[in-house]
Amino acid sequence: MYGGSIPLTRSFPLLARMQKKNEHVSRPVPLRLDKAIVCLCAFIVCGCAGLPRVPEAPTSASLPGKYHKIAGGQTLWEISRVYSIPLDTLVKINNISDSECIKEGQLLFIPEEKGSVPLPAPSGTLQDEDFSWPVKGRVISSFGRYSKGMLNKGIHIQASMNAPVLAARSGKVVFASSGFYGFGKTLIISHGDGLSTVYGRNSELLVKKGDYIKKGALIARVGRAGRDKLPYLHFEIRKKQTAQNPYFYLPG
Repeated sequence: MYGGSIPLTRSFPLLARMQKKNEHVSRPVPLRLDKAIVCLCAFIVCGCAGLPRVPEAPTSASLPGKYHKIAGGQTLWEISRVYSIPLDTLVKINNISDSECIKEGQLLFIPEEKGSVPLPAPSGTLQDEDFSWPVKGRVISSFGRYSKGMLNKGIHIQASMNAPVLAARSGKVVFASSGFYGFGKTLIISHGDGLSTVYGRNSELLVKKGDYIKKGALIARVGRAGRDKLPYLHFEIRKKQTAQNPYFYLPG
């Protein structure tokens, strides 16, 4: 390695001979390697920093479809029903991870399958009832994460002790237990379309198996279970016994 500057004539003998024959040729300016590297890096950074970020279709450009801009309060499940596309397809084609929460203003690619009718515009009116949050609080463990060494198949919503737990959607209570393993007092409500909701770690159950419940009705109170003394609600949404990401169904 050389310290300081490296004269060009030392690296290029031909240029040195030209200087002796032609006195009018100006003496080459020494080039500092450190400055050259800094300039090159600055050129690269400046060239990249100004590039605007343009949304890209998550699939081939030849795939027919359109973009949907998520409005406030919309859920993936709602959007999938508006466009009559399976929720799983919508999630997969947009590369949405199970732990990701969609945001207002986000663009979703809606594919149009061959032979199908043209994609409709969102009407804002839905025949089926949407989901709502079962309790007011802060999510402390998300879907698909490990909590206390166990895979979380729902979300944990921290709330004050005995806070009201409301039915996230109308349906029939198909399970009520005062000591379900790991979750203490637990309820399961079937919504009649293959979807059900699970409410675990309650201090008190206010409904019983067989009851028909309206969305927003008081069904339980937040409690504790096992060795964990922190009060929070364990909430799941299931589709034919398969756990779903609640974020895809709950409003933002």
